[in-house]
Amino acid sequence: MKITEAKWIEDFKEGKINGETVEVSYKTYEQAKSFYAKEGASLPDNTLMYTVYTCHTRNDHTQNLNWGLTVMEPVCVAQECNVTRGHFHEDEQCDEIYVCQKGEGLLLLMDEKGQCHAEKMREGSIHHIDGAFAHRLVNTSDSKLEVMCCWPINAGHDYKRVENMPFSVRVFKEDGKITIKENN
Repeated sequence: MKITEAKWIEDFKEGKINGETVEVSYKTYEQAKSFYAKEGASLPDNTLMYTVYTCHTRNDHTQNLNWGLTVMEPVCVAQECNVTRGHFHEDEQCDEIYVCQKGEGLLLLMDEKGQCHAEKMREGSIHHIDGAFAHRLVNTSDSKLEVMCCWPINAGHDYKRVENMPFSVRVFKEDGKITIKENN
């Protein structure tokens, strides 16, 4: 019997995934400005906001799964907490699982009518995301937020729908306290 090494290794200490077919994408402030209510005048465009590691399988069979890791930096934009772009799934029958590996934050969820609710994320918390809900991560802490995720390969990401109907709330850190405000 042949024994092989794993295709992917999640480095919990460094907060990254190594291995073959790992796609790494970096989101800078310049690319993320539209996610926030106001621009952060003192934030350089090249500020790293978050990194996404995605482990793809080689075939597109609809029952296959993707594995990923999102690492969010502890950055605020004009007091608004760092957020991911957020998306609906193209196939709303495809649910997703998030596991908070490190840090603290919120999983912001929005239904098709624009109603939002959030779940607290902390190290070890496990979150089931219904495929019909838009979702985005919010880093509310002063350290990195690292979240592992698993989703069906055929789920798809519908970013345009969130652009057309943005999340109805925003999360701010003001004087060290987290506040949630309606998105006007």
